[in-house]
Amino acid sequence: MSHTFKRALSSLAVAALAVALMPVVADAAPRKGTVAKKVAAKRVVRSFAAGKRHSIVSIVPARPSFGQLAGLHGMQDALDLKSSAALVIDQDTSEILFSKNDSAVLPIASITKLMTGLVVSEAKLPMDEMITITQDDVDTEKHSSSRLRVGAMLTRGELLHLALMSSENRAAHALGRTYPGGLGSFVALMNAKAKMLGMKDTRYVEPTGLSSNNQSSAHDLATLVNTAYTDSVLREYTTSPGHQVAVGNRTLQFNNTNRLVKNPDWDIGLQKTGYISEAGQCLVLQAKIAGRKLIMVFLDSAGKLSRIADAERVRRWVESQPVPTGVSAVIPKASS
Repeated sequence: MSHTFKRALSSLAVAALAVALMPVVADAAPRKGTVAKKVAAKRVVRSFAAGKRHSIVSIVPARPSFGQLAGLHGMQDALDLKSSAALVIDQDTSEILFSKNDSAVLPIASITKLMTGLVVSEAKLPMDEMITITQDDVDTEKHSSSRLRVGAMLTRGELLHLALMSSENRAAHALGRTYPGGLGSFVALMNAKAKMLGMKDTRYVEPTGLSSNNQSSAHDLATLVNTAYTDSVLREYTTSPGHQVAVGNRTLQFNNTNRLVKNPDWDIGLQKTGYISEAGQCLVLQAKIAGRKLIMVFLDSAGKLSRIADAERVRRWVESQPVPTGVSAVIPKASS
C-alpha cells in the first residue's frame, strides 16, 4: 500500500470521526444541517492534522430547582400552570382566586430586589447622591455578568431604577453596601421589614437574590407586592420599559426583564422577575384584569418563557369568568 494511499485513508478516518463527534464539538454549535457537519469535519481534520488538542464540550444536566427536588412539579392544577408554586389574589377583597403550593418556602432569586427597593425607597436617602461600583459589588456567587464596570459612577436613583427594571445585580448590591450602617445593617432591615409585614416564611441574606438562601413563599410575596404597590417609585421603576444611563463617556441602554410591560393587553402596576437555577423562573406582578386589581405570584416555573405563559393563562381565565361586580370567582386549590 502506497504512502499516499495510507495518508488518504487516514484523512478519511479522521473526517468520519469528526462527523461522529459533531453533537459535542464546541465551534459547530452555531451552525445547522449538512453544511455545518462539513465545516466542522474540516476544522477537526485540520486540528488533528496539525497535532492540536481539540476541545470537546461535555453535556452537563441542568441543576434541578428546589421545587423539583421537593417533588412540587408533579402537582397538577386546574389551569395547567408550569410554576410549582402560584397564588392569585384579588387585591381589593383579599379573596384567593387560585393557589398552588402557596406556603412552600423556595428560593426567590431576583424577586429579592423588590424588598431591596422598598427598604431603599422608604429610607428617603438622597437619590441624586453619586455611588461608585466597586469590586465588592462583583458577583462571586453565580459569576453573572454586568455592564456596570468597577469604577462606574451612578446616582442612587439610577441604581435603584436599574435594579428594579433590568434586575442589575451590581446596582442592587451597591445600594445595600452604601446604605447607612453598611451591608449587614441593610440586610437586617430587609428581614425586619419582612417580619413587620407578617412574612413569617421569608429570609434574606443579601440584596440581589443571587443566593439561594434568600427564600420566601408565594403567600408572603403576595404581601410584599401589595405593600410595594403603595410606593410610587417602585411602581414607576418596575414597569419602566427601558432606561438610558450615562456611565463615563458611554450611554448604556437597559431594558425591562419582563416583556409583558410592553404588551398592550396588560395593565401592569408593579412587577419583578427572577431566576437562578435553584429557584427556577419566578414572577410577581400587580395587574388590572377585567376591571379587577389582581396580585399574581409564580415561583419555580420550568422553561424560560413559562412564567409569562402562566401569567397569560391566569389572565385569560379571569377574563373568561362571568363575575358580577364585587364578587370573586374561586377555583379549588391544586391537588396532587
